[in-house]
Amino acid sequence: MLESHAMSLPRTAGYLSWACQVVAAVILLQTLYFKFTGAPESIYIFSTLGLEPWGRLGSGVVELIASVLLLIPATAGIGAVIALGVISGAIVSHLTKLGIVVQNDGGLLFGLAITVFVCAAVVAWLRRDQIPVVRGLF
Repeated sequence: MLESHAMSLPRTAGYLSWACQVVAAVILLQTLYFKFTGAPESIYIFSTLGLEPWGRLGSGVVELIASVLLLIPATAGIGAVIALGVISGAIVSHLTKLGIVVQNDGGLLFGLAITVFVCAAVVAWLRRDQIPVVRGLF
């Protein structure tokens, strides 16, 4: 069984949601090591944005919360909305100040941000009935 929450997704939608939830959560979780240990790449990024160290640590905490919520079926929709918010900030930062390629990474960080955005958007759409603000709009 995919979930025990009152709102059950059809089988295919449930599998798609779970795949997207896991992909988004894993990407967000793997970046936490770099943010929380003060890796040079993270310090460079947040210094360039004028947000070092509090932006680095704060975004890490928000990403941790989003990841945990994404992995709990009853809160996955809310986790997806939080992930969309934090990753939108990352994408805008890449497009306005950092560039697509950061420190010769070949665009990897930007690509991961786009992947999280797409996965979180899919989860938010599929689990929109779990999101209090959206409930009733569609």
